[in-house]
Amino acid sequence: MVWSAGMVVLACALAVEARVGDSAASSLCTETKECLLYTSICSGDEYEVRHYESAKWVSAVEESFFMDMAITRAFWKLFKYIQGNNAAGMKIDMTAPVIIKTKEGTSMWKSSEYTVSFLLPSAFQQGQDAPAPTDKGVFFNTMPDMKVYVKSYGGWLMGVTSSKNAHDLRSSLHEAGASYNQDFHYDVGYDSPMKMRDRHNEVWYQVEGDHVCPSGAN
Repeated sequence: MVWSAGMVVLACALAVEARVGDSAASSLCTETKECLLYTSICSGDEYEVRHYESAKWVSAVEESFFMDMAITRAFWKLFKYIQGNNAAGMKIDMTAPVIIKTKEGTSMWKSSEYTVSFLLPSAFQQGQDAPAPTDKGVFFNTMPDMKVYVKSYGGWLMGVTSSKNAHDLRSSLHEAGASYNQDFHYDVGYDSPMKMRDRHNEVWYQVEGDHVCPSGAN
């Protein structure tokens, strides 16, 4: 009975670790030790369908007429947190990706909120508490277990590239008859500002109902 209980605990620990793990297991994370891992369900030229297990993040919300300005302000709040601006004065390793929750229907004529999140390292996914933020604008949140539709693109993640690629992904999903959350999407960046070439970004829409694979999916 004790042995069985121990195996259950071990299985749970391994399941947790599978959500955030060694970046060597992913071709997308080239600058960090750890990365958000996923299961690819199907992929084609138009988009990919992935499954992500629940994971813990540290986040900040900023409001602006301009996406780029909001992201920059929130990013530096979070960067200060992992550099030791927390209750323990602890430095925390950077992870990938950085995600931005973006409301649909944003425009340069209307102020909007953007939620920027850093993935917490695996040590803080497994029961050890991350140090509390000292900035009142920084908080923890948990992303649910979910499937997402993903479109990848290169270059820089900015307001204009976010809008274009989100539009392209929506068009592909409508053509495929796929249902997805239309209230928001995630803008996702994997690279530091210092990386000039071979950058990787993504747009995610959360699947609703049964997922739909793209035509010619593998």
